[in-house]
Amino acid sequence: MLLKDKTAVIYGGSGAIGSAVARTFVREGARVFIAARTPAPLERVASEIGAEIGAESGVIESAVVDALDEQAVDAHADDVAARAGGIDISFNLISHNDVQGTPLAEMSFADLHQPVETALRTNFLTARAAARHMIPRRSGVILMFGGYGDPHPGYSLGGLQVAFQAVEALRRQLAAELGQYGIRALTLQTAGIVDTIPEDMEGGQAIVEDTVRRTLLKRAATREDVANVAAFAASDRARSMTATALNITCGTEVG
Repeated sequence: MLLKDKTAVIYGGSGAIGSAVARTFVREGARVFIAARTPAPLERVASEIGAEIGAESGVIESAVVDALDEQAVDAHADDVAARAGGIDISFNLISHNDVQGTPLAEMSFADLHQPVETALRTNFLTARAAARHMIPRRSGVILMFGGYGDPHPGYSLGGLQVAFQAVEALRRQLAAELGQYGIRALTLQTAGIVDTIPEDMEGGQAIVEDTVRRTLLKRAATREDVANVAAFAASDRARSMTATALNITCGTEVG
């Protein structure tokens, strides 16, 4: 198993992608702590994953945490580290609450700024909380999600790409400062995860088809793809990788 005896904290762990990552991490042997703001879906995900756990797999625990609240994030990280003996992996997957569909020329600054503030604040707080426990152990992995890419003509994405770019700048700085302690910082770069789009969403099928059309592989990444790459990135098999993005765009973004 890739993550046997590792301790992972996943913020946004009850969401579509967060729960998929949590499930894969547990299957790979990690002790996983999922955190989110809303109790009911958090408990449901923990219960479902717990029911699937085999004798050789990891374990899962949950806690209600607002990943934008500095004191709550620090307290939760301290609690996890005390109970598990440290933190090996931190992955932030909370929603940035971006406004899409409105051209920038018609958008308010508040709507543009909201996802940038949210993304930068939550990724900084959770990465810092984990790093403080990783530094003494001189090891750890901080994962970020989204990845900056070329703007897509025809789509009004608001502050989405601006937020991703801010997070990328943060990740590069973290990698530069934390590398001396053996801590790696990586981004999973995506270009849309098609199986997170609700089937009843207006225009959803058109978005899926366009996402697939823009790829080189003529298929789009799924939640399972994200989870599998995340497990590899967090494992010791990727121990030489830091300060970069893992491109899982199926060729939408060409490096």
